[in-house]
Amino acid sequence: MSVRRVMPDIRVGSEESMRENRDFYALLGLEEVMNLGWIMTLGSASNPTAQISFFTEERTAPVVPDLSVEVEDVDAVYTQVVAAGAEIVRELRDEEWGVRRFFVRAPNGWVVNVLTHGPHA
Repeated sequence: MSVRRVMPDIRVGSEESMRENRDFYALLGLEEVMNLGWIMTLGSASNPTAQISFFTEERTAPVVPDLSVEVEDVDAVYTQVVAAGAEIVRELRDEEWGVRRFFVRAPNGWVVNVLTHGPHA
C-alpha cells in the first residue's frame, strides 16, 4: 500500500476565516491550490505533498474529517479497513471534483478521509 501524502483538515467558522488563514499561511510559503467555497486547500509550490485544508462544512459527508490520507489505491485500502472491522463513517464513493474517498474512524476518535485522485474504475 502506497501513501502519497497526509494532510491536516481544519474546521473554520466562515469563508472570512478561510481567507484569514490563507493570508497567514502565505507568510509561510503556502498558496491556494483549490477552493470550492466550503473547502480550501493550501500547498507548497516546491513540495506538492505539503498541504493543509480548511473546511467551513463538509457538503458530501456527515462530518468534517480531521485528517486526509491520499493513497495509491483507495479501493484496496477500503477493503482492508472494512475487513479489519474499523468504523466506516462515510462509504466509498466518487466525488465530482475528481477524488474517490471514504471516511473511517481512527482509534483516537478522529475521522480520517482516505482518498485517491484521478479517474476511477
